[in-house]
Amino acid sequence: MDRRELLKKAIKTFFIIISMISSFILIIFLYPRNLKKKIVYFEVLKEKDIPKKGVKIVTFSYQKGKRNIKMKAFIVNHNGELFALSPVCTHLGCFVNWHSINQQFICPCHGGKYDITGNVIGGPPPAPLTRLAFKIENSKVYIGLKL
Repeated sequence: MDRRELLKKAIKTFFIIISMISSFILIIFLYPRNLKKKIVYFEVLKEKDIPKKGVKIVTFSYQKGKRNIKMKAFIVNHNGELFALSPVCTHLGCFVNWHSINQQFICPCHGGKYDITGNVIGGPPPAPLTRLAFKIENSKVYIGLKL
């Protein structure tokens, strides 16, 4: 083996090692930390306070580290189906408001409109409002968030 062949092999080995180290570093930084987030349920109201028809806004708070996070959500009773919707617009993350006269959720930022079930009926939102985990136990209504 002459000097030229030795130098070629050394350069190839160097680049292979650098690419392996780079790949390993990328995997470490890009790999999601929490693959499975648990759903944590929060009591938001009593079962007797569920709307007979339409939408009710509920607010609740929880601790995340040292911060107290305040949230709101919508409890919807539509055609006998009960569910909870996130108030976050799927376009740019603004908070939507319920307009009972129009029977629509309307985003004040860019005019996104959703029907009572959260489906897009106008404006720029690319997807319906997110349905939240929802359950009723011991005459209490709970909304679940992935934390």
